[in-house]
Amino acid sequence: MKIAIVCYPTFGGSGVVATELGIALAERGHEVHFITYKQPVRLELLGNNIHFHEVHVPEYPLFHYQPYELALSSKLVDTVKFYGIELLHVHYAIPHAYAGYMAKKMLQEEGIFIPMITTLHGTDITLVGKHPFYKPAVTFSINKSDVVTSVSEDLKQSTLKLFDIEKEIEVIPNFIDRTKYSTDYTDCQRSLMANEDERIVTHISNFRKVKRIPDVINIFYRIQKEIPAKLMMVGEGPEKEYAEQQCDDLGIKDKVVFLGNSTEIDRILCFSDLFLLPSESESFGLAALEAMINRVAVVSSNIGGIPELNKEGISGYLANVGDVDEMASKALQILKNDETLSRFKENAFKVASKFDILNILPLYEEVYEKAYKYRFKNTY
Repeated sequence: MKIAIVCYPTFGGSGVVATELGIALAERGHEVHFITYKQPVRLELLGNNIHFHEVHVPEYPLFHYQPYELALSSKLVDTVKFYGIELLHVHYAIPHAYAGYMAKKMLQEEGIFIPMITTLHGTDITLVGKHPFYKPAVTFSINKSDVVTSVSEDLKQSTLKLFDIEKEIEVIPNFIDRTKYSTDYTDCQRSLMANEDERIVTHISNFRKVKRIPDVINIFYRIQKEIPAKLMMVGEGPEKEYAEQQCDDLGIKDKVVFLGNSTEIDRILCFSDLFLLPSESESFGLAALEAMINRVAVVSSNIGGIPELNKEGISGYLANVGDVDEMASKALQILKNDETLSRFKENAFKVASKFDILNILPLYEEVYEKAYKYRFKNTY
C-alpha cells in the first residue's frame, strides 16, 4: 500500500511514533511518504520504500503568520497525484487533519478519492483543541476523517467528553521497537555518569510546564538526602533555565546533569535505575515506555493514559499530581534495596514488551484496510 504520513518532525512523542510507524510499515513492504516541513529526527535513512517530501511555505509580506496549512494541503495534493498515494495517515487533528481534509476535497474535484486516518495524540485535544477558538475546527476535522484512532483509552474518553464526535474512535496504543533497545551492556559506560554506589534517576521531556519540572527536582532532592544518587535531565524547553536555578538554590547542581536533546536515549537509559514522570497531563507517556523497555522502573503521576502503561507495584508506582513526598517515598522503596530494584526493572521490561511494535503494527494495518474500503465508496 502507498501511504502518506503527516506528522511533526520533532522530538515530541507524536513525531517519534509516526516516524517509527512509517519505518516499520516500509520494512513490511509498504511504500511510505513522510510529508512535513523538515525531515523527522528519527528518520535516518531514505530508500526505495521510504520517501520524504518537504513542505515549503513561501514568505509573503501580506501574511502576518505564514499559511502552513495551505502549503501542506497543496503538497498533499501534489504528492498523492504524482506518487499514486492510496491513503493518508495524519497525526494530530490540528493542523494536519484539517489540511488533509482540504486536500481530499481538492482531489475529489479531479475524481481522486483517498481515505484519511487521523491519530489523536494528546495536546491536539487536551490543550489546543479545547480552546474555544480552535474547538469547531478540531471537531470538524475529526468528524470528517474516515477512521480515527487515539493512543490511549483515557484520551478517547477525553475527546468524547470535550467534543461532539460522530465518529467511532479506535484505541491503538503507542509502541516500542524492542529490537532497537537490545542494549550491549559492555558499551553502557555507567561509570561516566555516576559512582558505583550512586543510583541514577532520569527524566526526559520537552521541559514544558505540563511536565512539572520543579517536581522532578524536588523529588530527586528528597531521594539524594537518603541515598547517593545522580539525576539525568534530558531535553530542552522553557522550564530548563528555571530547573538549573532550582538545582543551584537547593545546593544539588553537582548531582544533576542537564544533557539537552539527544538521539541516543537508549545509551542514557541503559545506566538508569529510575525514571520520573510527574506530569500534570499525559495522553500516554511514551518517554516512560522507552524507559521501561530499557529495564528502568518508573514513578509517575496517575493521570491520563499513564496508568494504562505504568502498572502500580509492578513496573513502578503511581501518585497524585503534585504529591512530591509520596513520589519520593515510592522512589526510595524501589531504590534502597538491590533485590527490589532488580525486580522492578525486570517487571518494567516485561510490561513494556507488551507494547512491542510487532503487537501494535497489525492493529494499524487492520485500520488501513478498513479505511481503504472508503476509496471505492466515493462518499466523501
